[in-house]
Amino acid sequence: MAVMMLEAQASTQRRSSRVFTRIPVSAKGKNVEGRKFRESSQTIVINAHGGLLYLQQALELGSELVLMNPATEEEQECRIVYLGDTSDKGTRVGVEFLSPSPHFWGVEFAQQDWPSRNPSAPAN
Repeated sequence: MAVMMLEAQASTQRRSSRVFTRIPVSAKGKNVEGRKFRESSQTIVINAHGGLLYLQQALELGSELVLMNPATEEEQECRIVYLGDTSDKGTRVGVEFLSPSPHFWGVEFAQQDWPSRNPSAPAN
């Protein structure tokens, strides 16, 4: 029973810390009708693995988007991993980067958010 509790705790732990911040972002992809779109938005929450933002488009869970950070013009491919409530601001859309990009948002996340290559190495 203790093993099951530890597994449950591990599955609910986040891979990285969350930062509640508004960062302008541009999203492009295909909506549920298969039509291409490009939309400007702002983040609600970010982390080293993705983020949460409002989008007006009707989207499907698991579909892919490309986010662009207008400040750096860097693009990052993402997968939709969460579709939340819809309001006048749009639908809350959670995205996960397809490849690691800890610097995409221009925010330094805590070192524990990205595991070192050698887990047995001492921390400095």
